[in-house]
This record gives sequence, C-alpha cells and structure tokens, in this order.
Amino acid sequence: MSRATPPAVQAAGALVWRVHERRLQVLLVHRPRYDDWSWPKGKLDPGETLAACAVREVAEETGVAVALGQPLPSVRYRLADGRVKESHYWTATVVEDGAPALAARPAVQPADPREIDAARWVDAKEARTLLTHDRDRDPLGVLLDLHQDERLRTRTIVVVRHARARKRSAWKGGELTRPLTGVGEARARALVPLLAAFGVEQVISSPWERCVSTVVPYAQAAGIDVGLDPALTEDAHAKKPKGVRAIVDREVAERAAPVAICTHRPVLPTVMDEIAKRTPYRIMEMVPESDPWLRTGEVLVVHVARRPGRGAAVVALEKHRPPVPGR
Repeated sequence: MSRATPPAVQAAGALVWRVHERRLQVLLVHRPRYDDWSWPKGKLDPGETLAACAVREVAEETGVAVALGQPLPSVRYRLADGRVKESHYWTATVVEDGAPALAARPAVQPADPREIDAARWVDAKEARTLLTHDRDRDPLGVLLDLHQDERLRTRTIVVVRHARARKRSAWKGGELTRPLTGVGEARARALVPLLAAFGVEQVISSPWERCVSTVVPYAQAAGIDVGLDPALTEDAHAKKPKGVRAIVDREVAERAAPVAICTHRPVLPTVMDEIAKRTPYRIMEMVPESDPWLRTGEVLVVHVARRPGRGAAVVALEKHRPPVPGR
C-alpha cells in the first residue's frame, strides 16, 4: 500500500526593489547556517495568508516594511527530508513611515542573527551572480523583464465582496441594515492583514451595513475613514450601472495610492467588465467568466501599470480569501 504524498511546505517572500542612481536594485539576505544569499522568505504561521506572510518575513529578515506588488513565479524544490517546499513571491517596494497599512500590521521581531546575519541592496544584475541557488534566479528574471517592459511599477486596486451576511429571509430590517453573520465578522477581521500586505491607503464602500462592516476592521486598524459611495449599492447599480463604471475607471486610470473597493455580488459583473477593458485576455482568463466572480469575503487584487504613451493597463490579477479559525 503506497503512502500518501505529504502536502508541500508553503512559504512566502518578496523581491524588494528600488531604483537607485538610475540602477535597479534588489534586497538580498544572507543565512549563516547555509552560507547562502537568497530572497527574504519564510514559512506561514497558523491561519496566515501567503501575502501577509511575505510582508512579515521581509520585515523580520531585513528590517524593511514593504507593500506587495504583482505576483512572481513561485519556486518549488525538495527538502532534505523528502518533502516539497513551495515558496511564493511578489514584487515589493518600501513603505514610507506613517503609511496607514503599517498601523494595521502587528509588530514583528527581528530574525535571530543565527538565521539571518545580513541584508544587502545590490544591483539586480549583480544579484544574478550573488544568489546561491539557481532556483532563485527564476523570479529575478521575471522582475528584470517587467522592468525592461516598464511594467514593474504598479498601483493596486483591491475589489472586495462583502463577507457573509444574514439571510434576507431572516432579517426584517431591510437591505440597508442587513448585518454580517458571526462568520462574516470573523472574515472581515481576517481581511485586515491581507489588505495591509498590499498597502491599502484608502477604502471605498457601498454604504449598506454588510459592506461597511466588512472593511471597517481594516479602516479602524489603519486609522483611516471609509468613504461611502451610494453608486456601489445594489439598488443604485440596478438603476444606473454607469456610476459603478465611473468609479472603477477612475480608480484604474487615475489612482496612485492602493485602494480597496467593497461592494455586492450583483454589482461585480459591472466591476469585472470595466476591469476587463484594460486587461489582456491571457490575464483575464485567471478569473471566472461569470457570476459569482468572488465568494463572500474574497478579494480580487488588480495590479495596474501606467506606461508612457500607453495609458493604464492591468498587468496581473490575483484572488485571495483569508481563512477563518475553525472553518
């Protein structure tokens, strides 16, 4: 009788980059135990999302707070005990002191010097040589290609479907006030580190209770207000979907800071249609072609690049749904 294959060990990290004196640089760490240079990364804590793990590990190993950009190829390799380890990577940039996302993150403890004893900014081309393992050169190659194509610097829009709400049949107070369930409230709290990982600085929501309650935990943790826009409600969308189109178009085309937009399931087709206008087919293939688009409490992270003379274009999409303890 054959043994079941053990699940892969999941880890996450980031390729932190900057342009210094017109040269692209990346941040590497040195591990004295293995005497190797690699990307900052580490294993997930219980209940943690990959994105939250990535920013935590970067902070612990380098002392630098970052916001995630677009995803990069993951790396798989076999450990000494025979298990497979899969490391997930994103591009990332340094977050300025005082950014709202930093207030929404827990404090981190610096890595033990016996684990990480140095962090160094190096020119990206030099990193190819300095990296110890061939596998770590794969995400670097993609990052270099993105930089060459002027698609490395991106802006982030996070589309949020509100968390699970009480059933319509069980709530007599009307749609405006229908609240989240206990599980929905837990999911809303679980969204906090996820939105913080992508550096969200502004939150826009339908003013209906179930949407507001989904994003309030993050807004409170980040010390920002929730901007209420009636155009994002189900009723307003049914009467005039142009309002939703205008919001999405504005955020994709003009927004500089990362933003989260929380709305309802019936509104999502219009949101997705507007995003698709600026998204290549090969990227749009990554999301469902029809309703429900997102599950309750799930987010679509939209990465937008603005290239000179070409306007804004979506260069990557990813979906996340943070786990809820006990479910």
